[in-house]
Amino acid sequence: MEPAISPQATERFALTLDLQDDPGLVAEYCRLHRPENGWPEIAEGIRAVGILDMEIYREGTRLFMLIEAPAGFPFQAAMARLATLPRQAEWEAVVARFQKTSPGATSAEKWRPMASIFKLPGSFSQISLVKGGVPD
Repeated sequence: MEPAISPQATERFALTLDLQDDPGLVAEYCRLHRPENGWPEIAEGIRAVGILDMEIYREGTRLFMLIEAPAGFPFQAAMARLATLPRQAEWEAVVARFQKTSPGATSAEKWRPMASIFKLPGSFSQISLVKGGVPD
């Protein structure tokens, strides 16, 4: 028998980031993100700040990240806390060479929030509204 899953109100955050336009670097970036190559401390840190689920998709050099978190999730505070957790700065330094970003940028500085322009009426999920380009 499957365990009962208790429903929880959630919201989603959509973010984007561009990779360097180099097929070798893109392939290596994707390799680093495979489950068998993940750094356990990074996934633990993501969960520790309250993120319930995270997925990254790629089209060419454009990345799209979808984060699911509890409703009312303090996005900025969580990202600031994430930057202080074990190995996070080291991970950001490793992946920075693949990304079009400023040297030393944190994850929150690299990933740009996307504004929702459509939502299927009557659907269950809630997408976080972006105010001034930054999720609340």
